Order: sequence, then C-alpha cells, then structure tokens
Amino acid sequence: MADRVTVIGWDGSPLSRAATAALSAATLVAGAAHHLALPEVPERAERIRLGSVDLAARRIAGHRGSAVVLADGDPGFFGVVRTLHAPEHGLEVEVVPAVSSVAAAFARAGMPWDDAQVVVAHPRTLRRAVNVCRAHHKVAVLTSPGAGPAELALLLDGVHRTFVICEELGTGSEQVTVLTSDKAADHTWRDPNVVIVIGGGPEATAGGAWIAGRPPAYPQGVRGWALPADAYRDGAAEPVAETGEGEFPGLRAAQLARLGPRTGDLVWDIGSGSGALAVEAARFGAAVLAVDSDPAACARTTAAARAFGVPVQVVQGRAPHVLERLPEPDVVRIGGGGVPVVTAVADRRPERIVTHASTRDEAEALGGALAANGYRIDCALLQTVELDTSAWSERERSVVFLLSGVRSDLAP
Repeated sequence: MADRVTVIGWDGSPLSRAATAALSAATLVAGAAHHLALPEVPERAERIRLGSVDLAARRIAGHRGSAVVLADGDPGFFGVVRTLHAPEHGLEVEVVPAVSSVAAAFARAGMPWDDAQVVVAHPRTLRRAVNVCRAHHKVAVLTSPGAGPAELALLLDGVHRTFVICEELGTGSEQVTVLTSDKAADHTWRDPNVVIVIGGGPEATAGGAWIAGRPPAYPQGVRGWALPADAYRDGAAEPVAETGEGEFPGLRAAQLARLGPRTGDLVWDIGSGSGALAVEAARFGAAVLAVDSDPAACARTTAAARAFGVPVQVVQGRAPHVLERLPEPDVVRIGGGGVPVVTAVADRRPERIVTHASTRDEAEALGGALAANGYRIDCALLQTVELDTSAWSERERSVVFLLSGVRSDLAP
C-alpha cells in the first residue's frame, strides 16, 4: 500500500506550497495528460494516465512510496476522492483542494450560485439531468462526451433556456459563450466544459436565500400539500377553481403518494384541470409537463404555476394524439380519457401510472388495460366527507376508485 496518497486539485492557477511539496516527494503521479505535463511533476516518478480511477486506485494501493493524484477543480466535489475512499481500495488520502469548475464557471459568468442545482451528465444520466434543467431556475451541468451542451439542448426541445457554456476552464484555450438553448445544438463544443442553464422560474432574492440549491416552493403563508382550491391563485389573487370529480384534495394526495415525484423525474399530468397536481408535483422537485385540451384549463395551470414560482410546461392538445410528440415520462397521472389514453401512456413504459374511475366497471376496464401492458395494479375506493364545523354536518362527499400501476419488471 502507498505510504502516502495526496490528491491535488488543479484549476489552472499556480500550485500551492503544500501541493508543490507533495509532488516533489512523489514516486508515483496519476493524472490526465495536461496534469502529467506540469513542470512540478518529478521526472523520476512513475506516471499513470488517469482513465479509470478504479484501476489507478489499485495501482496506487500496490505502490510502495508516496503517490499523488492530480484532478481538475475540487477533487472532493464530484471528483476522484470518493472513489479513492472506497473500502475496497483501503486508501487514506490527504486533499489539497482547488476552485471547483462549477465555482469557476459561475465566477466567469459573474453570477451567484448558492441557489443552483449541480448535476453530472453522462449518457446514462443525461435525461435526468435535462429534467432537472426543466424543473429548476439555475442548474450547473458537469458534462461528459456524448452528454454535452448540444445533447442537453436537443432534449430540451420546446423549453427555452439560456446556456452559459464554459469550455476548458483554467487553460489557455478557455472560452465562455452565452446563447439560447435552441442554438447550442448547432455548435461543436470542446471538452471539458461546464454548462450553466438558466430560466424557468424566479431567481432567489438577495435577502431571501438561506439554503443552498432549490428553495422550498412555498408562497408566503402557505404550508402543506394537497392544498384546497383557494390556495391556487393567479397574479390578481383570484381563486383558481378546481374542476371535475377527480380533483378533490384527498384524491390528489393519494395520487401524489403513489406517483412519488422526485428530482430528475419528468411527470406527465394529462387532463391538468386546475393545475393543482402539476404544481404540487413540481414542488417536489420534478419536471412537469401538463396536458389539457381546454384552453381555460391550460391558463389555470399556468397561473397556478406562476403563483407558486415553479416551472410547469403546459401543452394544449387532446390525448392520446398529443402524447406522441412529448418526451419520455417517468411517472404519469391521467385525469381522463379512458382506456385509449391509458393504453397510449402504457406504450411509453413509464415507471408508474395513476388514474381514477367513478364506477367499478370503468375501474375494471382501466385496470385491465394497465395489466395487459405489463403493469401490476392496485385499486382502492376512496371516500372523503367534508364537514361544516359550525354545525358538524356533512357539506360534501366524494367517492372515487383510485388505480395505480407499477411496471412489473420494476416491481419488487
């Protein structure tokens, strides 16, 4: 095992005294080509080109002497330190940090970033990174080959964002470009790069920030979930009325519980109605695409999203036909449309589908359509009774069948 392992962050600025001392004593140095070319790397030291960090860690674990690992930015922030710390390698490391590439990118842009989300985009995580960009006002994306600015822009089709693209930070070839997302796919970008994606909601005010990342989506004085209709107001503070038997708060709470929307998800809300479920799913951090054929319902959803300061993309159109051009969903709430819509949604293979029915026969038909498409079905009869507490008498009663489907290949 190496006698000593020092991880040194590099941001293009001169190395610190601690970093220089560690390098001068190193008998093994691992890093990218531009790291190994630094004049401070001893000529006598064994050099490892850092491709797979796991393979490098095994080489370091078997080395007798002092090892140094060089990495761009802050190696403890989405960097090599986590891998080197893995129990299977048994390495104890000292870290000499540098300015992270995310901090450097925001510095080049002259922007604060305590309210930013930070995501890593690989080809396997690109879609989830894009969903975060849909759902949050300010996102820093650490890209990789095959998951760069052009790919981000292509998957954000129809969603307007501003890109600040920072290429090769800390080098003599550093370049910062600002353009709209619809233009990013027309260029070839150099690696490594960081993309700051801006838009989709209000920025944190100077005196209001108290937590890093996405702030809680609570308008002043509002607390809780499955809120009543009068919690959803437009800019003129007019109530946004709920419509339809499928929109009472108790059913909405149960639907959200079964959907489990989370950061990185794309939620389809088909038949958005008042926009209440779309907004509450967005408050959980998910990206939300709300669909309704009624222009008034689309306007209500837009107003509700604006009131809560959450980005919701609203699409006017009739399901199932409008669904063909929408990006792939993770979870879907269906507010109406019957078996044809359920079948069309199931064909897109989201993880979960939630819908409701007013009669048992309708519930059996919807459940059969889900089961025929490979979903495990749960069904419950929900009944809520609203009481007038001045007289403790019944004010309103709602009864509905709640159906939820989970893909059988994902079920435990």
